[in-house]
Amino acid sequence: MQSARTTPRRRPRVALALGAALLAAATGVLAPTPAGAAPSTAAEAGELMRTTAQELTALDEQLHEAELAVAAQQQAATAAAEQAAVAHEALAVFEPQLRAIAQSGYTGKTQSRMAAFLTGSSVDVVVQQMTTLDLIAARTNAVIAQAAAAQNAARAAQAAADEAAATAEAGAEQLRAQKAEVERRAAAYRADFDRLSAAEQARVTTAVAGRAIEAPAADELPVVPGSAAAVAIQTALAQVGDRYASGGTGPDAFDCSGLTSYAYAAAGITLPHSSRAQSTLGRQVSRQELQPGDLVFYYTPISHVALYIGNGMVVHARTYGSPVAVTSVDQRGYRFGVRLGG
Repeated sequence: MQSARTTPRRRPRVALALGAALLAAATGVLAPTPAGAAPSTAAEAGELMRTTAQELTALDEQLHEAELAVAAQQQAATAAAEQAAVAHEALAVFEPQLRAIAQSGYTGKTQSRMAAFLTGSSVDVVVQQMTTLDLIAARTNAVIAQAAAAQNAARAAQAAADEAAATAEAGAEQLRAQKAEVERRAAAYRADFDRLSAAEQARVTTAVAGRAIEAPAADELPVVPGSAAAVAIQTALAQVGDRYASGGTGPDAFDCSGLTSYAYAAAGITLPHSSRAQSTLGRQVSRQELQPGDLVFYYTPISHVALYIGNGMVVHARTYGSPVAVTSVDQRGYRFGVRLGG
């Protein structure tokens, strides 16, 4: 599996700091929305549904960022636990040596020198015994110093591992609360959406994500057959009509970044399940430079992604109540395109 971007191995504390920052950013957008006045006209109701749908898709993408942050925290916790295990193994190496020192009754250089003096049969023997004892004492002191250093390292590594595990669990707990809040809001939105007439539903969907266009055949598009872009486009077009689902990554339900990551996975390219994370990959291109296979991003901050298929069209998982569809690339909130691989 090819990856659009490789990330160098970082120290656990760096990953924890990054994860905490991302999670904090995601938390801010999930504060409860104050209740407003009830809409008095069909037009007001439609506008309220449009803004709510856009807010929900943004919240979905913020959740994906939080999920990436928690995953980073969990990886950091695993790495810290591995480092702690290595440190404890290093400390265990000294146990037999420390046990032998304790059993030998070693109590210090002065007492050993006195014993050598009292038991020596001649000056030469005394000097030889004292020299030997000095060497033993030096070696013993070195072993004790090394063991103490290993013990300190093991304690520090274990403390870091415990901290990392606690941070990961706190992040996971926070993420569960965020998901529950988004699910509550989404359920309320779906209930309101279902009460609209078919015509009103169509107006809301068109206002949020553009008017649906009949999906073209992949071989009708200006894309090199067999290329990664062609495979991704063909895969995405095969999902037209599948339902939108928060967190959906296929094969029968998708959200926006779930669809683009699913499409490019078929071409052997791994993309993160987050529109904002995907927007940092590859090279930015303007509206005029768009080519089939480019990713297209919407809103500030980035909260929606679509796959450009050529001829001014994109395929995307649009929003709640709206299936995967082909629309014009030119719709509300357009920001820029990204070309993967350069």
